[in-house]
Amino acid sequence: MFIDQVRIHIAAGTGGSGCVSFRREWREPLGGPDGGDGGRGGDVRMRADRNLTTLLDYTYRDRWEAERGEHGMGNNKTGRSGKDIVLPVPPGTIARHADTRAVVGEVLEHGDELLLARGGRGGKGNSFFVSSTHQSPREWQPGEEGETLPVELELKLIADVGLVGQPNAGKSTLLSVISAARPKIGAYPFTTLAPNLGVVPLSDHRSFVVADIPGIIEGAHTGKGLGLQFLRHIERTRLLAFLIPIDVEDWQQEYDQLRHEVAAYSAELSARPHCVVFTKQDLLGEPWIPEIDTPGAFARFSISAAGREGLEPMLDAWWRELLRLRQAEWSATDPVPLP
Repeated sequence: MFIDQVRIHIAAGTGGSGCVSFRREWREPLGGPDGGDGGRGGDVRMRADRNLTTLLDYTYRDRWEAERGEHGMGNNKTGRSGKDIVLPVPPGTIARHADTRAVVGEVLEHGDELLLARGGRGGKGNSFFVSSTHQSPREWQPGEEGETLPVELELKLIADVGLVGQPNAGKSTLLSVISAARPKIGAYPFTTLAPNLGVVPLSDHRSFVVADIPGIIEGAHTGKGLGLQFLRHIERTRLLAFLIPIDVEDWQQEYDQLRHEVAAYSAELSARPHCVVFTKQDLLGEPWIPEIDTPGAFARFSISAAGREGLEPMLDAWWRELLRLRQAEWSATDPVPLP
């Protein structure tokens, strides 16, 4: 089952309390205070794990508590610190405060870690309060409480190309043909109820990731149909491919509606590079690209996924555009050379 949004409650560990103790040994006649400090409470962290694709595990358990620190002991022994809790999540997961909706952070790459709740500091023992005028202190400090907060985890899939289209536009069929992914395919609307990812292999060890997202309908940006599930997951794609079946009544209206839904959800998302793909060309017998107005599109293609026709030029064009975007990202992050 694909779960991309959950609410959990996390609690970092409380710090251990300091100890009040005095040495009582025959060889140390003056003795003195030797109470140790309490240990620190454990933190709660979130770590990206590329082996995960869903937040399903957090539907079975919604409360996570880190270990508290041990109390201090005599002979100036500091209590053991509590163990941290690490929550493994898929890359692309965002953590928000569930009540205020403030973003705590996100993890994008495998191994990235994010501190969600900090453990409490351990309290000081009485040996900490020794001074020249106060040689037998009985003061001590309790450990600090660890941070607790309700957290909402939201997964946004990371892909290079996002397939955008109405229900039954041929997205799942295309993904199953160009990659090893096996999404559910059917001759009825909303066959795809959860996003699917597929790695597209090309020659010379080239590859990129394509996302098949649930179909979008009019009003998707307001939550109609599976709209918000769809739009959430195309936010992290580098480019969009708008799929239009060749057998629809009005190609221009289909394209304009898809563009409108994306723009209504996010102007930034709408500004990303996109292309137009006319699908199901096998219904006509020969490839044909209708003349419609597609402002800003870097290319238009005509394909038949079932007949495996027209796929190679489209995939090569996707790769070239992705390479251009990656080079632009690299040049933007490289330091400017000194004259």
